[in-house]
Amino acid sequence: LICCSFLLNQHYNPAFVFLQMMKHAWDNYKRYAWGLNELKPISKQGHSSNLFGNIQGATIVDALDTLYIMEMKEEFKEAKEWVEKNLDFNVNAEISVFEVNIRFVGGLLSAYYLSGEEVFRKKAVELGEKLLPAFNTPTGIPWALLNIKSGIGRNWPWASGGSSILAEFGTLHLEFVHLSHLSGNPVFAEKVMNIRKVLNRLDKPEGLYPNYLNPSSGQWGQHHVSIGGLGDSFYEYLLKAWLMSDKTDEEGKKMYYDAVQAIETHLIRKSSGGLTYIAEWKGGLLEHKMGHLTCFAGGMFALGADGAPNDKTGHHIELGAEIARTCHESYDRTSMKLGPEAFRFDGGVEAIATRQNEKYYILRPEVIETYMYMWRLTHDPKYRQWGWEAVEALEKHCRVDGGYSGIRDVYNNHESHDDVQQSFFLSETLKYLYLLFSEDDLLPFEHWVFNTEAHPLPVLHKDNGNKEENQK
Repeated sequence: LICCSFLLNQHYNPAFVFLQMMKHAWDNYKRYAWGLNELKPISKQGHSSNLFGNIQGATIVDALDTLYIMEMKEEFKEAKEWVEKNLDFNVNAEISVFEVNIRFVGGLLSAYYLSGEEVFRKKAVELGEKLLPAFNTPTGIPWALLNIKSGIGRNWPWASGGSSILAEFGTLHLEFVHLSHLSGNPVFAEKVMNIRKVLNRLDKPEGLYPNYLNPSSGQWGQHHVSIGGLGDSFYEYLLKAWLMSDKTDEEGKKMYYDAVQAIETHLIRKSSGGLTYIAEWKGGLLEHKMGHLTCFAGGMFALGADGAPNDKTGHHIELGAEIARTCHESYDRTSMKLGPEAFRFDGGVEAIATRQNEKYYILRPEVIETYMYMWRLTHDPKYRQWGWEAVEALEKHCRVDGGYSGIRDVYNNHESHDDVQQSFFLSETLKYLYLLFSEDDLLPFEHWVFNTEAHPLPVLHKDNGNKEENQK
């Protein structure tokens, strides 16, 4: 079950280790699930998620840029050939607009900007056009689910009163601005700018954005606020929209820093043991729980520190460092040294999952993502050390013969694998590890922003028109 011990030998070059990990994940996907969405590494067969409907090849499209960045040229070539011949969007199926956007549209855009291969641009624009009917609602706030053949949309049946979800409709901006840029068709950018108009007209409770918004009435659903699942990447995209615009998108900038101010006031708390965490807000009451997904916020605060108002740059970096430390503790306090899906700060526990259904780890990247940003912005060696601890844990507990699998309970000494190799393991977790140990001039922050699936998109520099495609 455990990989060759050389992988865990610190004398080896980390880049070589990540290359071997990527190769193990990719080769097994290719062997057992080629052309399907994801791999079941224990059963050694394909895994299908209803998020993508009948669209196939999620792992291939999600991994394209990682293969390119790691210079896995043969693998990139075979992936590109599959996209040319087999990536088909003419399917009668309902898809998640958000997931298909961040993984497929984002993956294709990134592959195009890195490699210059026209097929990726063409496919990205074609898919973008297929997603446009999702915006056919009274407010222009898109549906969560869309049948890409019929153009009929709806929302998740469990979402408060037929609402769309903040993290879903708020995580289209970067990709759709690039679709307009690459296609010459302004409609993509107009659709996402309209989402902001709707949000800016609404009253925000305590300056916070609830997770649910009804696309018909244009009113908030229940007042539940989270910087983790259902909310997370909306905030990330406000900041990154400003950075991607070469700091010209003043509206995005203002919305981001105003939101951070409200988050600090109402959601950020310190435990009695001195750990800073981000609680969830339910109709005015705090739930002292933090999700693994929320751990991305450490990197976000640090990335946004430079533009912070009123000399708050140092404060935002410090906030990022504190969130990174809390998330590291959530890993360190488990038997496997991998973090749970959610952890709590109540009933005498700190940074520990107390519910069985929150003890799993599905190869998620957010903690490593924050280490990568903190390393790049501070060069404090502890972030690389923490990243290496995660590598050792992944190799010890998640690596199996047929790839990498998630774990059902990180507090148990014996692995119970969930038998899924998520496509984001190749697009995010392994890429962020690679970048954490690479030089800062690989995808430098002044030229690139990462979408929420870790797909790098170039900053649209106002002075150089289309030259950013040459920013390697």
